[in-house]
Amino acid sequence: MPRGAASGGSGKAFNDQPGYVMIKTLSQKDNFLDLPEELSGFQKSQVVILPIPFEESTTFMQGTQNGPQAIITASRHLEDYDDELDAEPCRVGIATAEPLDLDGMQGQNALDRIEEVAADIMQTGKFLVGLGGEHTITVPLVRAAHQTFHDLTVLHMDAHSDLRDEYEGSKLNHACVMARVNEICDFVSIGLRSGLQDEGRDLRPGARLFYAYDMVRDSSWQDRVLDHLSDNVYLTVDLDYFDPAVMPAVGTPEPGGFYWYDTLEFLRKLMREKNVVACDVVELSPVQDLVHPDMFAAKLVYKLIGYRFFGRLRKYG
Repeated sequence: MPRGAASGGSGKAFNDQPGYVMIKTLSQKDNFLDLPEELSGFQKSQVVILPIPFEESTTFMQGTQNGPQAIITASRHLEDYDDELDAEPCRVGIATAEPLDLDGMQGQNALDRIEEVAADIMQTGKFLVGLGGEHTITVPLVRAAHQTFHDLTVLHMDAHSDLRDEYEGSKLNHACVMARVNEICDFVSIGLRSGLQDEGRDLRPGARLFYAYDMVRDSSWQDRVLDHLSDNVYLTVDLDYFDPAVMPAVGTPEPGGFYWYDTLEFLRKLMREKNVVACDVVELSPVQDLVHPDMFAAKLVYKLIGYRFFGRLRKYG
């Protein structure tokens, strides 16, 4: 699809009704994929990308607050056409919200703000893609999704179990994400390569943990994971799920991770068999002059959108 001229202005408010959170969408010169107004305006878009540059509790390599912008910047160099799908997923419309302003907010106040804005977007019926930022942002996004979809399972793709009840004096640390999700709804964690002894204790009956060591020895792991998910799924992808050989720009890399095509095969199957109601991609910690992780993350986001809406893309053929 040829690119049009960039539109001016700082974007348009898409919700100005009383009681709604005010959010603006980005114009072409700043949005995901460099999309013109006809493909990025809120009203006609089926997807809303919400950049959340929140970083408060990272414990090793910092910089996740720069992740959302790095993903958006990299996306502007992707082609709209997806050869695997033989379609242009952007045809469903992808609106990019302005980065969430959390200045002066910390801890629960910041998470409450994220939940408020995410719930407002989800209640419009559009597919929300949250861009982190540290993994803590998943907790308010899941809470927002759970307001609408009570029969919800979180699919958690990560190298780390994130099941500490408290870390460094905080229950809102990024190492505690799934302990907080466990308080909301069932979840399935896959790709785990780092965690705590006996961490499967005190979990909800519907929670399941899949460790990478076992997954690579079991060709049926994809079906077993899907069997444990409800019809409605919230997907969270911590980029350290992938092997650091292909995704080195993360806060806490772990060897023994997963690769591009095997992961896409699973995600395609997930989107075909389940109703993925929203998702996030988190923990990109950009490295100066190392751009391939940013492109990797941007392409992954675009793949998720393509798989999610593949059935509708055919009408744009």
